[in-house]
Amino acid sequence: MAESYPLSLPTVSGFTQVRLVARSSVGVSTSPFSYKQQVYRHPGQRWEAELTVPPLRRESAEEWLSFLMRLRGRFGTFLLGDPLGATPRGTASATPGTPVVNGANQTGDELAIDGLPTSETGYLLAGDYIQLGSAATARLYKVLENVNTNASGEATLNIWPALRSSPADNSAVTVSNARGVFRLASNETDWDANQLGIYGTTFAANEAL
Repeated sequence: MAESYPLSLPTVSGFTQVRLVARSSVGVSTSPFSYKQQVYRHPGQRWEAELTVPPLRRESAEEWLSFLMRLRGRFGTFLLGDPLGATPRGTASATPGTPVVNGANQTGDELAIDGLPTSETGYLLAGDYIQLGSAATARLYKVLENVNTNASGEATLNIWPALRSSPADNSAVTVSNARGVFRLASNETDWDANQLGIYGTTFAANEAL
């Protein structure tokens, strides 16, 4: 049976360590004479991750190893978010409303949304995540400043990375368990096992763009 990507992570365990990298492509040219700089912001931005699975006995470890091998190296994709950031720190955790994109043709580092509780202070807090799209189109964004809603239930988010594409007006904005699509950074899958039957593995992934 053909795989249907993106896959969801195994639920047999979480991770003992997660390293997330927000990588931006910025060119800097420095004069060797005056040390003055010319800076150019390229459009390239992506999430990168290094994930460590806890030591597990074989019956549980094989769920992770089989998952990784189902990706067929860098071919397949999977959904990933920040495990410690699945629940917003802001009031959206308890009263999310029905957040949707407010207006078509949006680009850049800001996103206008509505459908929120009215006049809410700290609806989202700096460091919370949102998701646009779903399944193969899921994109993960981090909110960079505290978000308050106005009397009409509207707000504008300062986000990273910049919008991958212009979302349609009224398309859904996910504020809990936000995830994006990733693929492995290597075509190799490896693991360690000791004589006590304990397995462990660490793998790296990049946002699938």
